[in-house]
Amino acid sequence: MSHRHGVDAEYFADEYEMDDVEDDIEIDGESINREAGDVDSDVDEYDYSSSKAVDTTAAQARRGQDIQGIPWDSLSITRERYRQTRLEQYKNYENISHSGDRSGKDCKSTDKGYSFYEFRRNSRSVKSTILHFQLRNLVWATSKHDVYLMSQFSVTHWSSLTCTRSEVLNVSGHVAPSEKHPGSLLEGFTHTQVSTLAVKDNLLVAGGFQGELICKHLDRPGVSFCSRTTYDDNAITNAIEIYASPRYLVFLNCFIILITDIGAVFLIYLFLVFSGAIHFTASNNDCGIRNFDMEKFQLSKYFRFPWPVNHTSLSPDGKLLLIVGDNPDSMLVDSQNGKNIAPLSGHLDFSFASSWNPDGVTFATGNQDKTCRIWDMRNLSKSVAVLKGNLGAIRSIRYSSDGKYMAIAEPADFVHVYDVNSGYEKEQEIDFFGEISGISFSPDTESLFIGVWDRTYGSLLEYGRRHNYSYLDSMF
Repeated sequence: MSHRHGVDAEYFADEYEMDDVEDDIEIDGESINREAGDVDSDVDEYDYSSSKAVDTTAAQARRGQDIQGIPWDSLSITRERYRQTRLEQYKNYENISHSGDRSGKDCKSTDKGYSFYEFRRNSRSVKSTILHFQLRNLVWATSKHDVYLMSQFSVTHWSSLTCTRSEVLNVSGHVAPSEKHPGSLLEGFTHTQVSTLAVKDNLLVAGGFQGELICKHLDRPGVSFCSRTTYDDNAITNAIEIYASPRYLVFLNCFIILITDIGAVFLIYLFLVFSGAIHFTASNNDCGIRNFDMEKFQLSKYFRFPWPVNHTSLSPDGKLLLIVGDNPDSMLVDSQNGKNIAPLSGHLDFSFASSWNPDGVTFATGNQDKTCRIWDMRNLSKSVAVLKGNLGAIRSIRYSSDGKYMAIAEPADFVHVYDVNSGYEKEQEIDFFGEISGISFSPDTESLFIGVWDRTYGSLLEYGRRHNYSYLDSMF
């Protein structure tokens, strides 16, 4: 990924530039259009009002209110015209020139008229933020009501059930581990700039611009573990994936003899089932992938590749790692030794997103050429489907846990949800305004959360899965 030094504003580039549209459409003295030179992270420029009056509910949306609360009726431009202007003027960031223009020829035609997830609420009382324009994995749902996200220098928990937020971890000052483990940096870190985040299985891991890793168990006070992946100048942590190593059986060399009252004899063999330990994988700009065992609190594997690694995804059986980074080609490698198993060719620019379908057969990659490619393990010579975005790079990809839906996020304005069983031909297009900090399905697939970063309209969008209870029709 692009490596830039300087203040926060300099981490944003052409991807955010737009020409003025109707004098930036000012609302209450502020603007829903942002210039590249006007992007920063000053806390005092944010409205952290907790008033629920600024939130939008499903009932209000059904009555015609804009889901983001933008008062289009009082503006000098319609929503439709502003959308068209965004489509025409938004500048996609590319490392390889014109990759987005050249990637459209193989793209699948989709039917965008579907609604798999319906709008529930837009919560402007919680602000989702971004520090690096290419890294958009800062929103994680651990249940259909619980979401963790970055809000300035704070990792925040949001409850959509009670509409309340609470701070989980503040990295603006000094952060040091409260537990002692071999290899942990007891001195901790100061003023960490969080580039990426992951939350799963009661573990939160935040990665920083200088290779920092901060690990916190959500059921324990304090920070459990701190580490620095590298002291290399190109040290930024690009992505983190938390997973449980596969469960395994151990056969005990003993058995129980059971004699019934009719004289039958049964031999009952004994097995012990061990649940997998929690691990996480850190993808780094120094071309390395590091695997940490959080049961032992230590580095367990380290692989190095020819180019910076922007994202990795572990296959459901734990045997393969999908690697994407600063190269148009991606690769599948052996998760135990890092050996290259198969190259994946087709993208035209650098990739920043990847995800496995829970079926363990298909997986997806997202690229700055504005496409998401679907791959099948049974034939890796070419992708089986190419899905095109509207504005820019595919920065985040998520499959629902049942494998029925896949969601992909562009840098701004659009999240696309596909019906996997239709061959990705049925699509729901979620349309709004603002940069996207991350997307996340809840583990039970009932909710889909979208972080929106904007000075005035920054928020957390919540969608709920639609269900067709056809069996109820017979009751009426």
